[in-house]
Amino acid sequence: MKILKIDHLGIAVNSIDDGKNFWSEVLGLKFEGAETVAEQKVTTAFFPVGESEVELLESTSPDGPVAKFIEKKGQGFQHVAFRVENIEAALEELKEKGIQLIDQKPRIGAGGAKIAFLHPKATGGVLVELCERN
Repeated sequence: MKILKIDHLGIAVNSIDDGKNFWSEVLGLKFEGAETVAEQKVTTAFFPVGESEVELLESTSPDGPVAKFIEKKGQGFQHVAFRVENIEAALEELKEKGIQLIDQKPRIGAGGAKIAFLHPKATGGVLVELCERN
């Protein structure tokens, strides 16, 4: 598996509008817009930082994964995403190594990226996302 870089850091928020004030107004990061990913019950907003991004995540449903995360742990850091060269090969390699996966096959995430999540039980408690972008 070839990890190219940290693609983004996911931050769970109750409200993107409230959350973006800190990232844009205080830190001066440029807001690149928001996108709703209905399948994942989330609206995302990206703030580029060099070659990586900060991604704010707002749940669109009380039973969505981000809403459940906030209910359990509160707002804050939710996941780290690594950009990989070939997500299918990366998932196969992780399966061979016995790593528990949330997604057995990639799905489409924000910005049309192919994404897959590794289970926090296999990563020392950190939700890890793999993503491949064209």
